[in-house]
Amino acid sequence: MPDALSRLLAARDWLLADGATGTTLFNMGLQSGDAPELWNVDHPDRITQLYKGAVDAGSDLFLTNSFGGTAARLKLHDAQSRVHELNKAAAEIGREVADTAGRDVVVAGSMGPTGEIMAPMGKLTHALAVEMFHEQAEGLKAGGADVLWVETISAPEEYKAAAEAAKLADMPWCGTMSFDTAGRTMMGLTSAAMAAMVEKLDHKPLAYGANCGVGASDLLRTTLGFRASGTTRPIVAKGNAGIPKYVDGHIHYDGTPELMARYAVLARDCGATIIGGCCGTTPEHLKHMRAALENTPRGDSPSLEQIAEELGGFSSGVDGTEEGGGGPARERRGRRRART
Repeated sequence: MPDALSRLLAARDWLLADGATGTTLFNMGLQSGDAPELWNVDHPDRITQLYKGAVDAGSDLFLTNSFGGTAARLKLHDAQSRVHELNKAAAEIGREVADTAGRDVVVAGSMGPTGEIMAPMGKLTHALAVEMFHEQAEGLKAGGADVLWVETISAPEEYKAAAEAAKLADMPWCGTMSFDTAGRTMMGLTSAAMAAMVEKLDHKPLAYGANCGVGASDLLRTTLGFRASGTTRPIVAKGNAGIPKYVDGHIHYDGTPELMARYAVLARDCGATIIGGCCGTTPEHLKHMRAALENTPRGDSPSLEQIAEELGGFSSGVDGTEEGGGGPARERRGRRRART
């Protein structure tokens, strides 16, 4: 039988993902420098609350509290021997929440970057990266995750290692990268290059796209870049709730629920199928996003000018997919230039 996410994708033309894990956990008392994954065992009630917040707000899919669940990341907290335990616990809590939701909800096992630099620039070899991701994937699988969710990746080599690990675990997966450097990943990958890379993988993701990055406008420009590549694979858009600002000793994201609702509709019209939020996105944002997606008729694909006018200007004037930028050029409707 098809996996849970594939069934939903076949039945719906859009799905609402979840919001921010870190933002919510910090609001619950997580301290800077602490390992959120330890809460899967130490404070399972809070992780239940995290997941239920997304589900109650209308999310069709939520990510487990396992973003930093590789041995490389857990080693910073002397917990590298607990990879399987902590990832399994993250998924088990999620499985219980999903199974009692009263509707179909997908548990997506979050797998973030290792934090190490891939060879030859760094010491992380392909084999070691695959081994670490595979160990994490097996824990998430044992806990009942429906799908693996690779996120916030910058290096194509690390993305490929995660794909191989998903294959070893015999698990379906999705994978997003973070385009936070002039419309490219930190390692220089454009949306067009990612789209081409995905189609060359031996074990292809069910869906791929972008998360985090700079702001909602930039993420939608990246989404348009995926669409311009000609992909027919479902696209994921998980943008931050506005731009981070330091206010009274805390990081605050200035994106209102109303802005994120408009972002969600524009993301759908840009071609995204799985739409959610990243940093700063709370259940209140998600409620508005769900209502907007349900009640706003599908529109034409927005121009860059329209995105900038509605969500704010872009962080850079180009993203590498413009004519002469190394990827398929997007259509630009209208005469005004996007604000930068």
